[in-house]
Amino acid sequence: MNYMPGTASLIQDIDKKHLVLLRDGRTLIGYLRSIDQFANLVLHQTVERIHVGKKYGDIPRGIFVVRGENVVLLGEIDLEKESDMPLQQVSIEEILEEQRVEQQAKQESEKLKVQALKERGLSVPRADTLDEY
Repeated sequence: MNYMPGTASLIQDIDKKHLVLLRDGRTLIGYLRSIDQFANLVLHQTVERIHVGKKYGDIPRGIFVVRGENVVLLGEIDLEKESDMPLQQVSIEEILEEQRVEQQAKQESEKLKVQALKERGLSVPRADTLDEY
């Protein structure tokens, strides 16, 4: 088989189930239906998978168009090994609640860390100002 440069090498992956990790941290799973030279993707029967510890939940999203610049990782899912994963599937409501609790704990931890640094005379740049440069 000849090597095809760039996104053209993904043509053989059309109609296969893929996992897509986005720049904002979301994970999508769906069937790759189309791709172009900019790595823009069209996913069919897409679900957004949320992981918290050893649990996960899937939120149905349907047809999903992903701009190529937002794709961090694209990988084919081995359908035979997919059912062997050691994670427990839970309801959407339960996983969203666990995610909220986890994010709250993370924010509290960050506050304590910033407070401890301030007490020592150090300052930490805010995360939202880092993207300006």
